[in-house]
Amino acid sequence: MPKAEKFEISLEKLEKIVERLESGELSLEESLKQFEEGMKLSKGCEERLNEAKKKIEVLMKDGKRQKIELEEGE
Repeated sequence: MPKAEKFEISLEKLEKIVERLESGELSLEESLKQFEEGMKLSKGCEERLNEAKKKIEVLMKDGKRQKIELEEGE
């Protein structure tokens, strides 16, 4: 996932790939290409989520549990 690409866009692409793979209409070769792309997107999304988690942990300096509400789209 390119750094400039938003998490939501990558997740949407990943969902579409899953739909295509589950449809059973792709050839073996195309299925493998889609699977590879999906794995790249999945890894990128996971990295972005981990980055967000680290930022939240830094923001919670005092170590006390706090309710953090993120607006949708962030």
